[in-house]
Amino acid sequence: MSDAPATVVQAGRAKAYRPLAAAEREAAFRRGVAAYEAGDFFAAHEHLEPAWMGTADPAERNLHQGLIKLAAGYVHAVRGNPLGMAKNLRGARERLAEALVDDVDPRGLDIPAILREIDGRLTKLAADPTTMRLDQPALHRRRTR
Repeated sequence: MSDAPATVVQAGRAKAYRPLAAAEREAAFRRGVAAYEAGDFFAAHEHLEPAWMGTADPAERNLHQGLIKLAAGYVHAVRGNPLGMAKNLRGARERLAEALVDDVDPRGLDIPAILREIDGRLTKLAADPTTMRLDQPALHRRRTR
C-alpha cells in the first residue's frame, strides 16, 4: 500500500483527493455557502475545500471548486487586489460553467444566474480596476415549481 496521497485528474491536472462521505460533503457545502452569504469569504473557502477534495466526481468537484474560487476572489477584493480578484472570478466562472455542462445537481443553486453576476463583476473590473467592490454575487437559488 502506498503512502502517497490520493489524487484525481481535474481539468487535466492531478488534484488532491481525500474521500469524504456524501453527508459530510453536504454539511461542508452548507457551511461554506452560509459563510459566503455572511460575507466571510475566507471561511467559505475553508469550509468548501473538504467538500471539493472529498469527491472524485468531476461535476461535483467543479461545483465546489467554482464556489471556492468565487470566495477566493472576494478574499482578494477585501485585500485590495484587483488582479487576484479577477483571476479567481474567471476561474470560478470556468469551473461553474463546467458544472453546468456536466449537469451536476447544484444543490438548489441557480448556476446560470450566478454566472451572469460573475460576468457583470468581471466586465466592471476590466473597465476600471478601481471599481473593485465587495458586493459579491448572490448565490441565487433555483425556483421550484
